[in-house]
Amino acid sequence: MPSAVTAIPAAAADLACAHFAASFSFETDCWDVHDALSRTPDFVLLDVRSPTLFAQGHVPGAINLPHGKIIASRLAEWPEGTVFVTYCAGPHCNGAARGALRLAQLGRPVKIMAGGITGWIDEGFALARAEAAA
Repeated sequence: MPSAVTAIPAAAADLACAHFAASFSFETDCWDVHDALSRTPDFVLLDVRSPTLFAQGHVPGAINLPHGKIIASRLAEWPEGTVFVTYCAGPHCNGAARGALRLAQLGRPVKIMAGGITGWIDEGFALARAEAAA
């Protein structure tokens, strides 16, 4: 009797290859973001959590733009082809996906940083702190 893992067969190699390759166009990870931020980043990192949570700790170099405030006029300061990377609290939070969806609806290229703040801390990376916006 097969286990729950093998009861449904794995996808054919060509389908698995296409699926996993495509996933990298939708997300990146904390390690790659950290490495890119140590150079001249070619993307804008958006912390889509509240200003209060951002102030308590965020990825250094991130800009706080809560997902509900992602609007075309706010994005006008960046050129059209700018890649955005969104993150939120972590895998238990869908804020990064909400922000990414909003950016995509506005025609902007976007990825999610898988793991969010939880993943960042799990990798051993430091957080920055700031005063909350009024």
